[in-house]
Amino acid sequence: MSVNTWGRVGFFMVASTLFLSVTACGGGEGPPQPPPPAPPEYADKHMPPDYWNNPDIIEEGRQIYTGAQNIDVNCASCHGKDGKPVKAGARDFRRTDWMQLFSDSQWFWRVSEGVKGTKMKAWKSKLSEDERWKVIAYEATFGLKGKKYDPEKKAWVPDTD
Repeated sequence: MSVNTWGRVGFFMVASTLFLSVTACGGGEGPPQPPPPAPPEYADKHMPPDYWNNPDIIEEGRQIYTGAQNIDVNCASCHGKDGKPVKAGARDFRRTDWMQLFSDSQWFWRVSEGVKGTKMKAWKSKLSEDERWKVIAYEATFGLKGKKYDPEKKAWVPDTD
């Protein structure tokens, strides 16, 4: 090969490497997108007020989340024991920016019905309504610790109770 040909090949390889590096580094979950609103049958469901940062409720939620209470329910098998996903596609519960996009009603809906187009299953046949709220209270400790959802303000606020 001539020097000119080697120069073109070298340029092509460098350009290709840079392109792949730039596009690959843009991965991850990306900026959080607002979720769809909860359907009418879930829109008015809210966490019992004394659940958000109640240590006993959170411990019960942890037992459910880790599969210690029911071997058929193990949220940690996808979402990780500390909220860091261990399976592709599972949400990172440590990301406050993502977690706070959802109201308590939206969380309850997603846990109850699952999420279409993902591996997230519906849990309403395996968990009572109360157990689902306890799991959500526990999950909130990863990215929303010390906060609660205020349905009147439609926002996450510090839990000062």
